[in-house]
Amino acid sequence: MSRAFTREQDGESGLPDVGERPVSPHRNLVTPEGLAMIEAEIAAAREELARAESEQDRERIAIASRDLRYWNARRENAEVSVPEKNSSVVRFGMSVTVEDEDGHKNTWKIVGEDEADAAKGKISHVSPMAQALFGKAKGEMTVVNGKEWGIVDLKVD
Repeated sequence: MSRAFTREQDGESGLPDVGERPVSPHRNLVTPEGLAMIEAEIAAAREELARAESEQDRERIAIASRDLRYWNARRENAEVSVPEKNSSVVRFGMSVTVEDEDGHKNTWKIVGEDEADAAKGKISHVSPMAQALFGKAKGEMTVVNGKEWGIVDLKVD
């Protein structure tokens, strides 16, 4: 068959090239809830792939396949980490209440990259704020982006 009759955007598999989701080079630390979220994403991607295949929707098949590869890779290298209940310093998985120079308080739970959602009070362990807080105790100060923050409270959820 002439190349004129093939779809140029289709890759070797015959599916549209939707590109890969980038996988972080950092350790894939996750909370137990984060691991459950990854497993739910895998199940959802499998269901979407089955629906797309039954409808023979090539673009949806490509997207669901890509998402399934991503979530399987994240599951494969996930490291569940739970902080010690009596830890007196900031660790992965803890909630930390900080106060800025103006007296504004924020509480952040330090979680895995895929779990992070600042609107829900969850920040990634590789974020500048989490990196600045790790190993510090209640009452200590840290500076992030030129702003000083004091640790007001620590807790293990």
